[in-house]
Amino acid sequence: MAQELKGKRVAAVVANGFEQVELTRPKEALEQAGATVDIVSPETGEVRAWQHKEWGDTFHVDVPLEAADPAKYDALLLPGGVMNPDRLRMNPTAVGFVKRMFEAGKPVASICHAAWLLAEADVVRGYKMTSYPSLKTDLKNAGAQWTDAEVVTDRGLVTSRRPDDIPAFNRKMIEEFAEGVHGHGRERAPAAANRQ
Repeated sequence: MAQELKGKRVAAVVANGFEQVELTRPKEALEQAGATVDIVSPETGEVRAWQHKEWGDTFHVDVPLEAADPAKYDALLLPGGVMNPDRLRMNPTAVGFVKRMFEAGKPVASICHAAWLLAEADVVRGYKMTSYPSLKTDLKNAGAQWTDAEVVTDRGLVTSRRPDDIPAFNRKMIEEFAEGVHGHGRERAPAAANRQ
């Protein structure tokens, strides 16, 4: 397998209740492409996944969220699940981490319900994106141009709807992460400059 992401470091930000396959399959794809992926979490020691309709496996937390420095990462992976982003969007440190990564122009890949965290960080205004269908109104209200598609890419933001979309999500995620930084400030999020 090609090493498009050799030397790249990716933060996978999760709390208890993330959808297991939405971390494990993208993480595996990133690592096969040469990236180092750190599980970053507000949980201590281990974080627990959700698998379909019950609790899944536990995963070692590589970097506590409180100690994570966005400047040390090249890209951001946000797995979904319902509980996970709901917990993260109530955590100011998680919201701030996402906002700083986004504002630095670093590529971001979000699947399923993870887009809730992007909306909370107020970074989706003017972006074309998708998500789990139940988030459509939330994202439109946050200023996004929502569409029902397998994968949507816009200025380094990669979004998908659900686990079935993971193969397409992984391909686009690797492509965008390989491209690197997607501009700063007005270049990355022009609508942000229009806010009072």
